[in-house]
Amino acid sequence: MKTSKQLERYFKGAANHRRLEILFLVAKNEGITLEGIAEALNCNIKTISEHTRRLLQAGLLNKKYHGRSVGHYLSPYGKMLVDFSKKF
Repeated sequence: MKTSKQLERYFKGAANHRRLEILFLVAKNEGITLEGIAEALNCNIKTISEHTRRLLQAGLLNKKYHGRSVGHYLSPYGKMLVDFSKKF
């Protein structure tokens, strides 16, 4: 069982409509790049960069480097949050 502080970190990390959209998009497109996320959501790349940074800090996203590009993947807790959100 997670502590209340640990749960707070996950929920605060996802407490934004744009971050939730990013999580749902990454769930459908594992390995999507920052540019791909910005294009798919029709947002500024700097905005998306900040949101992905916060999702990484919260432990909901993981990054994997592929040469010059960076792929984004859901962490195990990110997958749980997406599944929970779909049921909610």
